Amino acid sequence: MRLTIAAVGRLKAGPEKALYDLYARRITWPLALREVEERRKLTAAERMDRESALLLGACPAGAMLVALDRRGKALDSPGLARWIGTRIDSGAADLAFLIGGAEGHSEGLLKRAALVLSFGPMTFPHLLARVLLIEQLYRAQQILAGHPYHRI
Repeated sequence: MRLTIAAVGRLKAGPEKALYDLYARRITWPLALREVEERRKLTAAERMDRESALLLGACPAGAMLVALDRRGKALDSPGLARWIGTRIDSGAADLAFLIGGAEGHSEGLLKRAALVLSFGPMTFPHLLARVLLIEQLYRAQQILAGHPYHRI
């Protein structure tokens, strides 16, 4: 199974990038980070629609989509690992995790997602959301491998 993280904005050098890179190196599944940006002046609704289109365009064809959104389903770490494990067992080739911009994801994108995932009702900076996601993907890998990184 291949993982794609598609995110609005660019991750520049700094502590968030260092943490992201630390966990990305530990993941044994093939992993790609695709960053998208819309620089034109648009209304909030237009920007959300455009960023959603860019995110979808950054995903491999046929990828199962996971949209990060505060209104989504909150899973604990073992729950996310089970969800991913079930996708692996069913033969999913690609999982794409989508991190939207300041306005979030369009309703069309959310409807296409196999899972709308929430890290809770708090709002996190988008760069920090990448770090939280990559760590949870690493943790899921370790849970599925039976490694003691995560104590259930």
